Amino acid sequence: MKIRRRTFLGIAGLSALAVAEQKILGRVAGQGRNEASPRATGSQTARWAMVIDLRACLEKEGCTDCIAACHKVHNVPDFRNAAHEVKWTWKEPFERAFPGQKSRYAGQALQGGPVLVLCNHCDKPPCVRVCPTKATWKRADGIVMMDWHRCIGCRYCIAACPYGSRSFNWLDPRPQIRDLKADFPTRSKGVVEKCNFCEERLAAGKPPACVEACPERALVFGDLEDPASRVRELLRSRYAIRRKPELGTEPEIYYLV
Repeated sequence: MKIRRRTFLGIAGLSALAVAEQKILGRVAGQGRNEASPRATGSQTARWAMVIDLRACLEKEGCTDCIAACHKVHNVPDFRNAAHEVKWTWKEPFERAFPGQKSRYAGQALQGGPVLVLCNHCDKPPCVRVCPTKATWKRADGIVMMDWHRCIGCRYCIAACPYGSRSFNWLDPRPQIRDLKADFPTRSKGVVEKCNFCEERLAAGKPPACVEACPERALVFGDLEDPASRVRELLRSRYAIRRKPELGTEPEIYYLV
């Protein structure tokens, strides 16, 4: 069958546009997801995790240095209203953070104490499965990320997260940022946000802001794929628990008790 010259040029033009669109989308996805940022351990990609020593965390009563550092570097707004609260890291009573660990007699030293909580960067994150626009996804190094430009504010991820680790911007957050950091993007009204394990700092060879700010060195961050890492050493030598392990999400925040 013969193809007229005009038809051929039309098909060729559409094909060129499709290829160009795929290249542009690939570049945008690469910029947003930053897949090249995780370092490698041998031939394997790193698997980032955090270990929190609960007893060390309680040494300095009322300390919130880690929370302040996290919220400062990530332009987290302070609405001063619980109905509009946005938080990346915060503290919960032990009983609320670990409802399955509640005991009348055991572990009384930790009962009632404040526990630092944040996104667990689960191995099997339910938030990723329910997002209709792929605005949230899990990187090769395990960090569960957010693309605020793709988020349509449906809040399915908030409903799916069993840890309450995501916040929704009911109002414009920008006027509520006390000390704006120009090197980190701000969000907009109608967008979900959460802890990103300081992926931008990891790419620069720095530890997460909360880890760096902790005066008691209660927070340890590292690569689970590296047997010699500090996190692996702690998990070998100390007993650790995770939040709601019965749900099968496989959290990568470990708490030493």
